[in-house]
Amino acid sequence: MPTIAFFYGIAIQMFWQDHAPPHFHALYGDDEVLVNIKTLDVLEGHLPKRALALVLEWAQEHQNELLEDWNLCATNQHPKKIAPLR
Repeated sequence: MPTIAFFYGIAIQMFWQDHAPPHFHALYGDDEVLVNIKTLDVLEGHLPKRALALVLEWAQEHQNELLEDWNLCATNQHPKKIAPLR
């Protein structure tokens, strides 16, 4: 699963040919969430409150790029790196 961004100890990843709806995985320590790219709702999992807030802030800033990466992964292409949260 490619890591498309990494910031503050949080890895953002996508699977090739993953199930709908379009989403990404955010991993922080032993915790993981799946976040819907279009709605930014947590589909499943748990992150500490502050880590989740950082993930959602980053995702809102990069929503279009996340959708582009989702489409690349859907066709077995390597997603592009996305700038980390600063």
